[in-house]
Amino acid sequence: MKIAVGLSGGVDSAVTALLCKRDGHEVLGVFMKIWDPRAPVPQESSFRNACFGPGEENDLLESQRICETLDIPLAVIDCSREFENEILSYFRSTYLKGQTPNPCIHCNRKLKFGLLPALLKTSGEEHDAFATGHYARVERDASDNVFLKKGIDPRKDQSYFLYRLSRQQLKTTLFPLGGLCKEDVRRLAHEAGIHVWDKEESQDFYSGDYRMLVLSGNQGERVSHDGTIVDREGNILGRHEGIWNYTIGQRKGLGLIGLYPLYVLEIDAEKNQIVVGRKSDLFRRGLYASEFNWLMDKLPDHVSCKTRSSQPEIPCSVSKASEDTVEVTFSQPAKGVCPGQSVVLYSDDTVVGGGTIERAF
Repeated sequence: MKIAVGLSGGVDSAVTALLCKRDGHEVLGVFMKIWDPRAPVPQESSFRNACFGPGEENDLLESQRICETLDIPLAVIDCSREFENEILSYFRSTYLKGQTPNPCIHCNRKLKFGLLPALLKTSGEEHDAFATGHYARVERDASDNVFLKKGIDPRKDQSYFLYRLSRQQLKTTLFPLGGLCKEDVRRLAHEAGIHVWDKEESQDFYSGDYRMLVLSGNQGERVSHDGTIVDREGNILGRHEGIWNYTIGQRKGLGLIGLYPLYVLEIDAEKNQIVVGRKSDLFRRGLYASEFNWLMDKLPDHVSCKTRSSQPEIPCSVSKASEDTVEVTFSQPAKGVCPGQSVVLYSDDTVVGGGTIERAF
């Protein structure tokens, strides 16, 4: 096959291209440009390696060198305008609504596995499949139905971030690293002479302070700054400087002094309030999620869920609350449920589906 491999300048995507070539495929490296020089440049003191930032030029140079080592061509596709319209606008508006966005999930479906392959074909670069360095797996049954599965390395599994891919997208997607551990990937890169074999990982969305992004492009949106911090009874305990500075479960940075630690329980954008309380008040019995993307036709008998990529799975029950809303009830109360984030359902190592958390109960 002719396989387009999304390159980021890191070791994971480099080894993905290496494995595809070793399997005898014709490989084309693809680099997606998303950085807009007009975006706020992070201060050097807060700069870190990330997907979106001025360090993109170095990532492109790394990708070019990887392609030279592997003797494959490289196509550079500019998606910066679409990234601004689709991802950054979503990122800003979600924070300003008092919710916590997950831009990587939206970028995967709309840009990385959607727009990028489409623009590649428009440019004349036809390909049979698109491969990335995600630690996940795609499997097919006898009827050619596709299933998204976890990567075998539980420390690196990235299936949580891929649940929004459609089944059609999964049919033409390859994840060569899904059956490997990170140390195996670095070893393969070192043996192949790939210079980024020991490069530091990029796990952040933005290389600077995300608040710069929130405020840099409100484009007519009303941004309320200071407001009140209240307890569950509505008593005013202090003031905040913008609801986008807070997330559910946050303890530090509240500027409050009390008899016991206080945590953010709720962010009320309409009232421009932050509601705080004890740690025990964070626990919830379940949640409602919308925009649900089902990757299995039938709900399995036993299901578990994650509301954050790094948390242990929680056994749960699932029912339809309305036409486009799903109710998820935990087997035991859990904390850290943030509106705007995603809940992803699993049946053993298979992704059942997922949706955007609207509210907890």
